[in-house]
Amino acid sequence: MSKYCIDLTVVRTERLSPCHVLICLTSSGLLPPMKPGQFVMVRIDGSAGTFLRRPFSINYVDRERNELWLLVHIVGDGTAALARLDTGDKLNCILPLGNGFTAPAAGERLLLVGGGVGTAPLLYLGAEAKRGGAVPVFLLGAKTRGELLQQELFAQFGQVCVTTEDGTAGVRGVVTNHDILARERFDRIYVCGPKPMMKVVAQYAERLGIECEASLENNMACGVGACLCCVEKTTLGNLCVCKDGPVFNIRKLLWRD
Repeated sequence: MSKYCIDLTVVRTERLSPCHVLICLTSSGLLPPMKPGQFVMVRIDGSAGTFLRRPFSINYVDRERNELWLLVHIVGDGTAALARLDTGDKLNCILPLGNGFTAPAAGERLLLVGGGVGTAPLLYLGAEAKRGGAVPVFLLGAKTRGELLQQELFAQFGQVCVTTEDGTAGVRGVVTNHDILARERFDRIYVCGPKPMMKVVAQYAERLGIECEASLENNMACGVGACLCCVEKTTLGNLCVCKDGPVFNIRKLLWRD
């Protein structure tokens, strides 16, 4: 799949929480093809101390409106600069990067598990899976109710199950505490979020013999495999998450054991 370096235009921004902003972007021409699970490297011009591009999962692609959505967690000067973008501003992006999730077969029952901002790539995945005839079920976790993001959008594509660590919404605890893991069976699992959570989900999938893919969130600098700062140890040796991932079948990941 070809890669593009293009200036996208901000259509609108939406503050989803005090620390999260959704940025909706468009292009003067048609956006290039993008797969669920791929990501974008963004140049941040409004932050003098931010020299490297920042990676963001593709949150959603709205083909009818020709829009690309990025979900930004505000954690430093660079992401704070992104949160200040306004309608009409330009954002230089390299896209699409990395591989994507394996497309499910029609009729397959899917569990899409996301913790924190790790829910970001699962919205587009769920939408495309449903469009292809699969049945997505979302298991979303956050520390507290205010950090649960895009629930109404997820609900358009499948059943939504929720956990919060403080018990303010859904089941109290982390996503792996939800009883859906014990009472329902799935054909395929996709997971993204903190590595300890993904490890537990991977062990659950292996124990039941369920195909499972994880989207890793290793720190990246270049996005194309040149700098080697996002290397992950796998059964195939050391692989760059940006170039060989970010999506891996859990059987290739050494941390799952």
